[in-house]
Amino acid sequence: DEVSVCCPTDESTDKTVSFSRVSAVATEWMFDYFFVSLCRCFKERKRDEFNEMLSVFEVISENESLKGTTIHEKTLICALLVRVIDGKCLDELFDKDRSIMPLMSAAKVWLELKDTVSDESLFKSITNHLLIQSVAVCLEKGQTISATCSIEWFKKHVDIPRSLARNLSTIVQKKETYHSLFNNFSLNRLMETIQTFLDSYLKKHPSDYLLKAATKVAQSAPEIQSSEEAEPQDDTFSKSSRTSVQKKKRRKRNLLSTLTDVWTPEPVAEPFVCIRRLSKHELSQMTSPAKFAETSTAPMKRRKWTSKLDKFLEQGVRRHGVGKWAQILNDYDFEGRTSMMLKDRWRVLIKSHQVG
Repeated sequence: DEVSVCCPTDESTDKTVSFSRVSAVATEWMFDYFFVSLCRCFKERKRDEFNEMLSVFEVISENESLKGTTIHEKTLICALLVRVIDGKCLDELFDKDRSIMPLMSAAKVWLELKDTVSDESLFKSITNHLLIQSVAVCLEKGQTISATCSIEWFKKHVDIPRSLARNLSTIVQKKETYHSLFNNFSLNRLMETIQTFLDSYLKKHPSDYLLKAATKVAQSAPEIQSSEEAEPQDDTFSKSSRTSVQKKKRRKRNLLSTLTDVWTPEPVAEPFVCIRRLSKHELSQMTSPAKFAETSTAPMKRRKWTSKLDKFLEQGVRRHGVGKWAQILNDYDFEGRTSMMLKDRWRVLIKSHQVG
């Protein structure tokens, strides 16, 4: 179970290393590759691609050879990103406590990452931003009680300015869904601020070894076309791809759990923080399996596009332009729909002459 490796020395001597060691190094490179890819998808607002990468990242991250503080930090960062991306989807669950919404859960993970943030003002800015958007999303969906609960949860678990909490409570009482505070601290701006943190972290912890190696290979073989260049994008393929992605999206995913140190060998009784989304089945097994058994067989109803959602879509196109589906998705609550679904709906509205 050993591999012979030629060391890059003047004497060109041979050394043998165990295959498990070689495998561990390769696994860490793949882990870093998917970590960087997830950061890129987050930056470019490619939610569908992000979710596809996420499932692979989860499998790799469970490898026992991956240990150390940096691995733990990168895993938590991905946990933060998926919660922020799903910030407006209140039906997405990451904790067994159903009252904890995605952005509240993101705040829990963000606290775990405090030591990785060198700029204290940036840490506080993102913390406050998560609170503001958590309240904004609830008001946008008409859930004033949830908005109030969100403020109380942050006051209890997170160090936030009292003045900000009071201001938000007043906004909730008056039901000012479109208050200027929410416009100044939008979800898009939150993602841009988090991107500042990501850029700083990646600069301090380079994770692009595999990407650089792949770039050299690609540059040395320019005649090899990428799959996007080689294969025509016909309508049939696009539709089947969209169908496949939508089916995958219906299955909730879990991403790693780690409020405690996942590499501690002793058994841990404390609850984990889930990076991936919890499915109803998993959640029911944590809480009440018997109750879930009674309801799990009920078929899911396909949600229809309402006039309100069509209005959101039309307003988004006017603001950002056709094709900016990811940006439009972040500005409004489309009840869990993807950017591809927005694109398809826009085509339907155009064909039916409902929009100009």
